[in-house]
Amino acid sequence: MIGTRPLLLPRSDGKLEAYSPGEPSPFPQAATPPRTRVAYAAAHVVCDPLADVDPWLEAGVDWDATLAYRRHLWALGFAVAEAMDTAQRGMGMDWPMTQELIRRALAEASAVGAMDRIACGAGTDHLPPSVSVTLQDVIAAYEEQCAFVEEHGGRIILMASRALVACASGPDDYARVYDRILSQVRQPVILHWLGDMFDPALVGYWGSLDLDEATEVCLRLIQKHADKVDGIKVSLLDEQHEVALRRRLPASVRMYTGDDFNYPALIRGDERGFSHALLGIFDAIAPAAAAALAALDRGDLAAYDAILTPTVSLSRHIFRAPTRFYKTGILFLAYLNGHQRHFAMVGGQQSARSIVHLAEIFRLADRAGLLRDPDQAQARMRPILALAGID
Repeated sequence: MIGTRPLLLPRSDGKLEAYSPGEPSPFPQAATPPRTRVAYAAAHVVCDPLADVDPWLEAGVDWDATLAYRRHLWALGFAVAEAMDTAQRGMGMDWPMTQELIRRALAEASAVGAMDRIACGAGTDHLPPSVSVTLQDVIAAYEEQCAFVEEHGGRIILMASRALVACASGPDDYARVYDRILSQVRQPVILHWLGDMFDPALVGYWGSLDLDEATEVCLRLIQKHADKVDGIKVSLLDEQHEVALRRRLPASVRMYTGDDFNYPALIRGDERGFSHALLGIFDAIAPAAAAALAALDRGDLAAYDAILTPTVSLSRHIFRAPTRFYKTGILFLAYLNGHQRHFAMVGGQQSARSIVHLAEIFRLADRAGLLRDPDQAQARMRPILALAGID
């Protein structure tokens, strides 16, 4: 901005670039829920940097800031996908802390009238992914977490299981586990197919390294339990595969895109259908995404494309390999936009990306109109640069 000293942002070639952000974000901070799509934002957690814990071993959570961010997402019309990988499941948040997160988030949703706009991840992450774990252990773990979510009035997102990958001998073992869990749930669940680019421990999910074979296993399961499956979130970063799978789903089962590379086209859809959304990137670009979905509701495809297209470069950068470290970029943007007072993460994961990576997030967020107060963002960027020796 005028009168403010430009930032010196590092580039990948090792040089520094003088950079001043542009105008404040044009997007509103409140919106009604979209009419034509179901849109979940997978929400992050805010750590408490003053907690007297060892960050690599224990999680200290700022509950006030964490719940405030959920209210921010609800105010923009989103449903909240709670306690997902974006909330650092398996990367700093253990099951006891996740239970507290689910309990508090559901209570907050009830208090603000948003119980129809929240679903919670239930998995097996309190089990070690070891050959000593049995299928019965996996079933019991899923049952425990599903029961916890349902006891607190929540709907379930049935998360992919590292432990199941470790102990399953093939597709029949996946069918056995999912048959058992889906036969017990009270309400239809959202299945969760998370690719190994997000979590290397999930390679070969559904019992096959061949994507086509894995897809057939997944489809048979959905067709068998269509009455217990609200939809499936697919996070494979493969647009063509998602569209092909979407076209084969039972009419009652939704496709929720988890493709943080190709979401505009997948949500926009084609003459044969569209994907709903359950996306980590919607946490970071929520105001823009809300405005784009409102344009889609109006049938204004030009406005929809104009809003979301600039966000794709940002999302692809945040989710670039190693993709599992995308949470660092999500939290960094929340910090720049004043949703938390610090840039620290559960598990010390703020160190998972380089200063060059963070500088490019700053540039791309600015170009996508996602810095709601550029002066504040610039002031918050300076101490991050100073830690890297850039004054």
